[in-house]
Amino acid sequence: MAKEKLNMDNHWLPFTPNRHFREHPRVFVAADGMTFTTDDGRQVLDGVSSLWCVGAGHNRRQINEAIKKQLDTLDYATAFQVGNDKAFKAAEMIAALAPGDLNKVLFCNSGSEAADTSMKVALAYHRARGEGHRSVFIGRERGYHGAGFGGMSVGGIPANRKVFSTALLPRVDHLRFIHDPVNHAFINGAEPEWKEDPLLELEQRILPLHDPSNIAAVIVEPVAGSAGWYLPPKGYLKRLREICDKHGILLIFDEVITGFGRMGTNFGADFYGVLPDMLNFAKCVTNGVIPLGGVICREHIYDAMMKSTATSPDHAIEFFHGYTYSGHPVACAAAIATLDLFKQENLFARAGEMGKVLGDAMH
Repeated sequence: MAKEKLNMDNHWLPFTPNRHFREHPRVFVAADGMTFTTDDGRQVLDGVSSLWCVGAGHNRRQINEAIKKQLDTLDYATAFQVGNDKAFKAAEMIAALAPGDLNKVLFCNSGSEAADTSMKVALAYHRARGEGHRSVFIGRERGYHGAGFGGMSVGGIPANRKVFSTALLPRVDHLRFIHDPVNHAFINGAEPEWKEDPLLELEQRILPLHDPSNIAAVIVEPVAGSAGWYLPPKGYLKRLREICDKHGILLIFDEVITGFGRMGTNFGADFYGVLPDMLNFAKCVTNGVIPLGGVICREHIYDAMMKSTATSPDHAIEFFHGYTYSGHPVACAAAIATLDLFKQENLFARAGEMGKVLGDAMH
């Protein structure tokens, strides 16, 4: 098949050196299983499941057919004031996978939107409880929480922030980076040991500086993903949970990358045995086929929001937030098919097994 000549004048590629790309374009035209096909016929291994989102491999018929069927049945429905059957079913399946009482699912369209949504939920939750002064957010150095202004503000990758730094949220601080390149280079999946307490700065600088009663939430990735896959120090997340509990601070896990089997468990929260107040997801929930993201909230967060309007009319809206495509029926149909596929092929456990094989081979 002759290579098609593409007009590259109009498409502005994200996170890409566009001038260089136009001189040396790389174009995929097909994908199947673990490989892409380029426009010049080469086969390219998708070694990291694209942007960590194609957990079941490309071109899975079960997912494709679910999407086609949904398009012929209900192609779109707003989530404002009405619901659709696929959104309720997808939420039920996602909640069943989440640990503890994380069982209230707010849908959005991406990990970036999930980060901003979770931050807005945190603010609304504290306000509902009479603590509207809690407005400080704590992220982490080299953390990544998407490309929205909220997510960039709590994110800690310098290149992502520098152009926009003058307009980012002002009431934000960052925990120190959690990697020691000298001692943690060859740990083969083990939780790294630290000679010093990596959360000492939180207790001795950040909390006194902002006053714990002003802090709304701490948001972290269980494993730092976009910065380079850095495991947290031993006991780090459990101790972070204890500190947040002590001061009434919400703990948000950004599991956009680590969720849905990436670590051999349902979520990173399961892997480390730590229950956050909110858990952000996206990517693998639809096998990357159609955009879908969301925030899973614990019962006490949902209950506080419902109680705050208990004296209002029944038709009063509890949380003024959402998107045109929240709970999109086609995206939710893709999620249902994807989660069914993960279960049928036992892919979460498979990921854990293959992770050990890969780790042993590399070390």
